[in-house]
Amino acid sequence: MSPAPDGLVVRLDPGAQWLDEETLFGGAPPRLLRFSKRGRELLGGGEFTVTGAASRVLAEKLLAAGAAHPVLRRARPRPVSVVIPVHGREAELRRLLGALDGTLPDGSEVLVVDDGTPVPIELAGVTVLRHEVSRGPAAARNTGLAAAAAEFVAFLDSDVVPVPGWLDPLLAHFEDPAVALAAPRIVGLRKARENLLARYEHARSSLDLGPDAALIVPKTRVAYVPSAAMVVRVSAVGAGFAAELRVAEDVDLVCRLHASGHRLVYDPSSRVAHEHRDRPVAWFARKAFYGTGAAPLALRHPGTVPPVNLPGWAAAVCVLLGVQRRWSVLAAVALIAVRTVRLRRSLSMLRRPLRTAVKLNAMTLTGAAWQSAGALNRHWWPVALAGAVVSRRFRRALLTTAVAEGVADWWQHRGELDLLCYVVLHRVDDLAYGTGLWRGAVVHSTVAPLLPRFLPVRSRDGGRS
Repeated sequence: MSPAPDGLVVRLDPGAQWLDEETLFGGAPPRLLRFSKRGRELLGGGEFTVTGAASRVLAEKLLAAGAAHPVLRRARPRPVSVVIPVHGREAELRRLLGALDGTLPDGSEVLVVDDGTPVPIELAGVTVLRHEVSRGPAAARNTGLAAAAAEFVAFLDSDVVPVPGWLDPLLAHFEDPAVALAAPRIVGLRKARENLLARYEHARSSLDLGPDAALIVPKTRVAYVPSAAMVVRVSAVGAGFAAELRVAEDVDLVCRLHASGHRLVYDPSSRVAHEHRDRPVAWFARKAFYGTGAAPLALRHPGTVPPVNLPGWAAAVCVLLGVQRRWSVLAAVALIAVRTVRLRRSLSMLRRPLRTAVKLNAMTLTGAAWQSAGALNRHWWPVALAGAVVSRRFRRALLTTAVAEGVADWWQHRGELDLLCYVVLHRVDDLAYGTGLWRGAVVHSTVAPLLPRFLPVRSRDGGRS
């Protein structure tokens, strides 16, 4: 990874928490970061400028951990190549081109890749590249990437409309030479009249990764970004997307770039509006289509896209509580107590090790319960349904998690739907994705996308800065 340049301003992530004067908890995935006296002085009030070797090492550690983010300066004016893959959708394409008109830096170009549209697309003032037969969006993007003249390529799907000012924040990230990809927040494209599905998608779209900036790191909150809108550094992405993938090619690209040591950035201050599907059959089919991508991803990147990713002890607590027996509840309490005592010992260097251990374990258990409830109703719903048929306790557990997770998700994403409508649509959303996931697993003859990943118990100390 390229070193942090002098002059780069770095600021702690708002979600990072100081446990004492020397210990920070945060990052992606979350971890403990210990600071020397000199490191704490350099960090100051949570923001500092890279001015030499010591501050550079500190900046690189915090940025790599996702515990801090660069403070963006205005990007240097430089051209970009905008690549738009399209199959049909000529009206949407013209809407996008109209939104781009006059907004791109001087010297930029727009490359439309017609991926086998039966009647070839003809546009004035825009370069059109054509596949005679459809080869899929990944291959179409690669064709545009190969023809691009600029150092940076912005991929935009034909059904999006960039919000004014979307490009500058993304280009600013590339002042950091380690950044290979920057992605905006994908929000819903507003219409004059919107049905329930459209309003649900505004609140809970699979493409919308939320309002908080983050590093893009597999198995974390922002584990991928959709290829509907992203900017890449041409020298970092090679030939581009895996052309053989018709779905999840964006997740595959993220996994490969991250494994290569590049920094990938999600910046919600940049926004691109997407025209979500809002007709029931098309909406359900699209959600299921997304699910089919899990199997090829699990085979290409083992352990990178599990349905749950949590410590084994926390998974055991969830299972024991789910058994709903007195002995199992007592066993869960005992396991939590043992884990807390052990963690307290490993945190003995802190001022309040017991309090910190209780807090960290509570956060771990909350996350484990959230993941388990989600997976039970999304990834594993066919097995869960079978269990509910034969077991009253399992039926009660499934119903409880379906309602509780749905209510919690509604509270987190509160949009324009009332609670009941939201929870019902959320459960149908999960049903569709799970259907696609199991279909993909059958087609690829693998159970890999269904297997949970259990993290080993180890010290949380991330070393000293």
